[in-house]
Amino acid sequence: MANAEPKGRIVTDSRRIAEIARGAKRVAVLGIKTEQQSEQPAFYVPAYLQGAGVEVVPVPVYYPDVTRILGQPVVRRLADVPGEIDIVDVFRRPSDLPPHVDDILAKRPKVVWFQSGIRNDEVATRLAAAGIEVVQDRCLMVEHRHAR
Repeated sequence: MANAEPKGRIVTDSRRIAEIARGAKRVAVLGIKTEQQSEQPAFYVPAYLQGAGVEVVPVPVYYPDVTRILGQPVVRRLADVPGEIDIVDVFRRPSDLPPHVDDILAKRPKVVWFQSGIRNDEVATRLAAAGIEVVQDRCLMVEHRHAR
C-alpha cells in the first residue's frame, strides 16, 4: 500500500498528531495520579479523556495501596495490561523514562505520548526504532480537544 503511514517514528506533523489523538480508543496512563491529586495534569488529563469516551487504563508509579483510579482497576506494569493499547500517555520526568523502556517495548503500544514538558530524544529514538510512533512534549488533552 503506497500511502500507508510508516510505523515507528517520532511524530512532529500536526495533522498526524491530531489523527493519533482523534483515533485513541484505549489509553494506558503511565504515572497517573489519584483523585487526591485531582488538580495535577497526571489526573485531570486522563479524567478528561475518560469523560470524552476514551477507555483509560491507570498505570501508577506510586500509590502502592491504590487499587482503582477513575473507577478502573490499577495495573502496575504496562506489560500486564490485557489487550491492545492505542497510546501509552506518559507522565514521568524525562530522566525517569529509561527504566520504563523495556516495559513499554514488552507491551508494544501503537503510540507512546510524552506529555507537555516531557522530552527524551534517546528514549524516543529507541521506541521509534522498535516500530512505535512517539509524540513528545504535547498535551494529549489539548490535542484531543482540537482534533474532535
